[in-house]
Amino acid sequence: MRVLGIDCGSEATGYGVVASDGRRHRALESGTVRLRGSGAASFAERLHIIHGRLTELMLAHRPDWVAIEDVFYAQNVRSALKLSHVRGVAMQAAAAQGLPVAEYTPLAIKSALTGYGRADKQQVLHMVRVLLALEEDPNSLDASDALAVAICHLHSIGTAACAAQG
Repeated sequence: MRVLGIDCGSEATGYGVVASDGRRHRALESGTVRLRGSGAASFAERLHIIHGRLTELMLAHRPDWVAIEDVFYAQNVRSALKLSHVRGVAMQAAAAQGLPVAEYTPLAIKSALTGYGRADKQQVLHMVRVLLALEEDPNSLDASDALAVAICHLHSIGTAACAAQG
């Protein structure tokens, strides 16, 4: 099973592709789509860049699922709207490839990885490194968060599969 995890942001969108055999997970690729200095003059152009990069990842890795962090809080309405636009672009890219999309709250993601829903980014990063046996940190906290979203989904479907069998 392969999952593309996405941590949406209007300035930086993290991504991480995780493969799993049901017991062990491994990172195939992770990174960040940075929009500052991208040359994109408008927000619409930035959304286009995000869409293009996510589509490239989906075509290259052929994930079975796309998992996206759900919006739960924003500093202001304007930020929430921009974040929602980025999430919409990510969902549309997945739908265009015929991929199912799962959404998880930050609380669910942190709980799945650390056992504590209010864990900080460093605790999540530590667990991402442990669970994926990474020798070094991903290139950003956005990439680490995206890998965490993918791991959360793998844990979620693993729990659902166990419940269906039991």
